[in-house]
Amino acid sequence: MSEKVKVKDYMTKNVITISPEDTVKEVALKMIETNHDGFPVVNKEGRVVGYVSSRDLLLCSPEMKIREVMTPEPYVAHPSMDLADVARVLFRLGISKLPVVDDEGRLVGIISNSDVIRSQIERASPEKVWRLKKMLESLHNVKIEVRREKVSVDDLKPTQPKIYADELEGRIYELERGLAEPLIVLEKPNKKLLIDGHHRVVAAKKLGINEIDAFILKLERDVPLGIEKTAELINLKSMEDIKIIDDLHHPLIKLTKGMPRRR
Repeated sequence: MSEKVKVKDYMTKNVITISPEDTVKEVALKMIETNHDGFPVVNKEGRVVGYVSSRDLLLCSPEMKIREVMTPEPYVAHPSMDLADVARVLFRLGISKLPVVDDEGRLVGIISNSDVIRSQIERASPEKVWRLKKMLESLHNVKIEVRREKVSVDDLKPTQPKIYADELEGRIYELERGLAEPLIVLEKPNKKLLIDGHHRVVAAKKLGINEIDAFILKLERDVPLGIEKTAELINLKSMEDIKIIDDLHHPLIKLTKGMPRRR
């Protein structure tokens, strides 16, 4: 329904790095100078071999080498990864940034939770709504009116049976700061189907938010929809029927842990 936003679209390319042979004192001074709380550690070939944060430096001797205190084989991202997937990893692990590496393991950028939030703000566009409108009108020979307004979360019927706990935390974070993208809702006679935004609606309910901004596509007449029939078949009637998946071994985290490097 919307084009995938990639890490390469939002990553910072000019990254301050440090060497495994730098000392704790040198890196601590660099943190003070740059106001950064951590740096990727790269070797002479430009490959990421570790990551060091301000926490790693605590109680360390000033003369210790960074290779002795860094986190080796850190989680990394690839420029072609979906930004939504990286956001899930960041929120699940409770970290603020990931080095971005190419197929050879060389550093090409860094992506942070601030970049994720920025992408959410900039992505809030009706473009995907108009694509959906055009597709539905073509498939079902029906006219659709589009409007944008607040919608009651209790009036929405889900079309997605499960959501991820880590992404849910991200949507709660966004809603608390007023950064969430509008929902997409398909309005039929006496029914509002939630098409896009299940994590946001569940987050809103957890926060006690009764209304949320939405693009509403109103059909001029009732037509059968595949997603609606599928929801009925699995007895998906309300937001309470959505399962929240909290898998500590989510495949996305395995994917980013120590991405293969060619030698």
